[in-house]
Amino acid sequence: MKKIILFAISIMFSFQLFSQDVYQQREDRTKWFRDARFGMFIHWGVYAIPARGEWVQTNEHISAENYQKYVDAFNPTEYNPREWARAAKKAGMKYAIMTAKHHDGFCMFDSKYTDYKSVNSPAGRDLIREFVDAFRAEGLKVGFYYSLIDWHHPDYPNVGNHPMNGNKEYSKKKFNWDNYTTYMQNQVSELLTNYGKIDVMWFDYSWAEYSGEKWKATELVRMVKKLQPEIILDNRLGGNIELAKPEEYAGDFEGPEQIIPAHPILDQLGRNVPWEACITLNNDWGYSADNHYKTDKDVIRALVNVVSKNGNLLLNVGPDAKGRIPKKSLDVLSKVGEWMDINSESIYGCGSAPLSKPEWGRFTMKGDTLFAHITDSNMGQYYMPGMKGKICNGKMLSDDREMFIGTYWNGKRSYIDENDVFFNLGPSSNGTYQLDDEIDTVVKFKLSDTKK
Repeated sequence: MKKIILFAISIMFSFQLFSQDVYQQREDRTKWFRDARFGMFIHWGVYAIPARGEWVQTNEHISAENYQKYVDAFNPTEYNPREWARAAKKAGMKYAIMTAKHHDGFCMFDSKYTDYKSVNSPAGRDLIREFVDAFRAEGLKVGFYYSLIDWHHPDYPNVGNHPMNGNKEYSKKKFNWDNYTTYMQNQVSELLTNYGKIDVMWFDYSWAEYSGEKWKATELVRMVKKLQPEIILDNRLGGNIELAKPEEYAGDFEGPEQIIPAHPILDQLGRNVPWEACITLNNDWGYSADNHYKTDKDVIRALVNVVSKNGNLLLNVGPDAKGRIPKKSLDVLSKVGEWMDINSESIYGCGSAPLSKPEWGRFTMKGDTLFAHITDSNMGQYYMPGMKGKICNGKMLSDDREMFIGTYWNGKRSYIDENDVFFNLGPSSNGTYQLDDEIDTVVKFKLSDTKK
């Protein structure tokens, strides 16, 4: 019995070491990603012509033959990815992911495995190569979105959200799944061989039985890592990244879509899982006439929200058929950039703080620096619960002017905890001061060394 117990302990210890090693490798790979915190998502393809979103082919049950008219008309004469890259950089973004192939199967790159590509449309260009070159020139990291789904490929079955799902004649077709997965792997290999160093591979998406090894996921991931050893992957091949020992294909980061989690994402061992909220600027990923745009206030507060929970924000733009990012998107990005010019120190490399969310805003933290993001003005002083003896100074991030820090201005009271600290935005302890920035005013605190 003793030998059995010792053997079990040995196995558990080995598992923990293996788990820690794999976890540390992921931490190393994702270091730049977790420091960057803000990226641009770009959904662009022939679906920009009907301008009803990237799912138009399925939503309207458009056959491949009828969809061809959009391919034949795709001629983005004003595509200038250097302008896109400059807009992203000005907004404070550090990386960008562009659709190399979406669900419709149309390739924005020059793949030798299909004729269904931008090079054979009136565009006549490898649009992905131009994207990569332009964003790299601006010092931004680059990644590819690649759809596991392909409504155009003859061996992709009529399942799920296929445009021909429910079409009796189409359902009589026979499909060769191995042919399709070989095609998919060949294209991924092209993307990771022909365009230099790629920082992110963003697969989309899995559901029901079309998940994990249905995509030959382990084989695919091993090929990806062989071609690009430092690349990071999203979690949409399948698997569960939150397990203590995730599947090999579970990815390097989780990707909540159109939502911000209520708290940091942790694995079964309580360790932080890298994550990235992908969110649209209006209500569609691909270009549409939808004018329900988020404001710069919405975006800035969303960015602070995700960073306060150890996440990234991947903000989507949908360029039009001519190759232009819509002016409304550019206007929002420009205003976000103005805020980032002043406050980016509270975003890059930051994460959650070991403090509860204050009623007046949020906290982000980097090392021994705490950033108070004030989104709601206060009457008089601002509470810092339980921070007595833990803060040595505070300054306005925008101009380094000193903030008042101290105890409650009117002495001890039953409703004031003696471990609470208060700060204010002006010299008076009990004054009420207007926020410098009504969207988010940031105060920077240096934390005391409590170990001394």
